[in-house]
Amino acid sequence: MSGRRSGRPTLEEVAALAGVGRGTVSRVVNGSPRVSERAREAVARAVAALGYVPNQAARALAGSRTDAVALVIPETGARLFSEPYFLDLIRGVSAELAEAERQLLLTLVRTERERQRFEQYLATQRVDGVLLASVHDDDPLPDRIGELGLPVVMNGRRSASEPVAHVDSDNSGAGRAAVSHLVARGRGRIATISGPLDMDVARARLGGYREGLAEAGLAPDESLVAAGDFTEEGGRRAMRELLERSPGLDAVFAASDVMAAGALGVLREAGRRVPDDVALVGVDDSAVARLMDPPLTSVRQPIEEMGRMMTRMLLQQITEPSGSVAGGTPMQQPRRVLPTELIVRDSS
Repeated sequence: MSGRRSGRPTLEEVAALAGVGRGTVSRVVNGSPRVSERAREAVARAVAALGYVPNQAARALAGSRTDAVALVIPETGARLFSEPYFLDLIRGVSAELAEAERQLLLTLVRTERERQRFEQYLATQRVDGVLLASVHDDDPLPDRIGELGLPVVMNGRRSASEPVAHVDSDNSGAGRAAVSHLVARGRGRIATISGPLDMDVARARLGGYREGLAEAGLAPDESLVAAGDFTEEGGRRAMRELLERSPGLDAVFAASDVMAAGALGVLREAGRRVPDDVALVGVDDSAVARLMDPPLTSVRQPIEEMGRMMTRMLLQQITEPSGSVAGGTPMQQPRRVLPTELIVRDSS
């Protein structure tokens, strides 16, 4: 007996013995050309020494696919099914995958442990590509997926210099349109409830709000800015904060319909009539906006179409996995920005 443990060698153990990253091991095992010869030899020696056998090595070597795509949403199940945005996005992704006869794997990744477990799942090559939604600035998952050699497309971006393929809406335009509309309605003390500022979507809508004020000749006032978190309760908290700091405000631009719903409840509790005393505008043009009383003016973004476009981009990456043009220059990752549209209702 050699005393060697009976457990199956892991990809992490191969990486440690070879002195390379886990993504490098995955690329070598799956035949990716994006690996140096030195790293390839080191991984080969470690694989032989440990007796490592990938779960689906035969499938990978044969070049076949799983016909499955993962959609990753970093939210709780409760928020996923109560947030119209995510439901519309899933509807678009699911419809496009169904037309392509592909399977959808919906995954919620909320903690560091869940992220690591999902990365291990991806390393076994059980999906052909990954769609990511609701990413924050410090989210390492898009880069880790790329290191594993898998195609990835995001809904939104982490920053203006985002290198990963993504589909977004004109978020700064949404903020400008909302403010322009409120100014046209005669409002001069226009507040905003932003989303979490570690998300590009929230910063872009806040930037559009500030640009709209500047275009209207209104001086910026930070007492009229409060951060929310894209939840109804976050909208309620931010609205209370705004009323305490600036009781004379006469309009609010909330960066989502759900936060606008929370803000409306607080305005009513404070005896403020909408739109007579305070005009209110949201973003998404979701069912929430249409069902509010009064119905909410909202900036429509084509959420379902974003889901479809993300999926089309990912499927193209899967079927045409070239990473460079003929001259060897890296290809620019595709990025799409879809237009938004103000839908005026009774809240403003």
